[in-house]
Amino acid sequence: MELLKEILQAFILGIVQGLTEFLPVSSSGHLILFKKLFGLDAETFGLNFDIAVHVATLLAVFVVFRKTIWDLIRHPFQKTVLWLILATIPAALVGVFFDDQVEAVSQSGGFLGICFIVTAGILFFAEWFSARTKSNLEMEELTWWKAGAIGLAQGVAVMPGISRSGSTLSAGLLTGLNKGSALAFSFLMSIPVIGGSLLLGVKDTLENPESFNVWVVLAGMIAAAISGYIAVRFMLTFIRKKGLKVFAIYLTIMGILVLADQLFYNRFFDVFLLG
Repeated sequence: MELLKEILQAFILGIVQGLTEFLPVSSSGHLILFKKLFGLDAETFGLNFDIAVHVATLLAVFVVFRKTIWDLIRHPFQKTVLWLILATIPAALVGVFFDDQVEAVSQSGGFLGICFIVTAGILFFAEWFSARTKSNLEMEELTWWKAGAIGLAQGVAVMPGISRSGSTLSAGLLTGLNKGSALAFSFLMSIPVIGGSLLLGVKDTLENPESFNVWVVLAGMIAAAISGYIAVRFMLTFIRKKGLKVFAIYLTIMGILVLADQLFYNRFFDVFLLG
């Protein structure tokens, strides 16, 4: 009975991960939020589970962008491949040198409220800037410094609550990319970053095999893959028509609610910042 309960919880978390990985609202932040709300076991639904459901969402990127990815594989010396590598470096450096610190912050959720509000501010500004400047560059028109700037945004987004897709999408708009190209580059950037986290997860699983429940992880991955595909398709249409304001408003509300609990009620969060 306990296993069935954990599988159901994993399926719900997988849906949350799949949807929020590609919506600009922070998947890592929402995983922490839901774990806190429902008091989920930190070992069963720890780092290994998080990495597994993140990897499952990659299937959505491969399916939706299969033609683009195949073209990049067939022609690996084109500029877009170089820019993707360049844009991956900041997040890779943060992952190598600050992995333990990020994991500690993730466990407590102390920065979650503030980071939600920071992401909201980033989205509001990027939407305003894009409308004002009428950004219209295609992905093929990226330069090395623009790719590097988007990569820096991804490096900062390792903090739970700072949306990776929101930060990279916003950075893309701020460098002049149109919304379609900024989205595509943001989604493609997720491949090496999530792939790198998979390698770290495999290492951790081998060192702590008792923390890996196959059925729980599998349920989460299936849910994440399906909901991730839906989210990618939704974003490619919605952002072009409606923009980022609705997500910014949502994150502002969520950030205020989390901060209220952290500062006054402590029903779900017992730490604010570093406690």
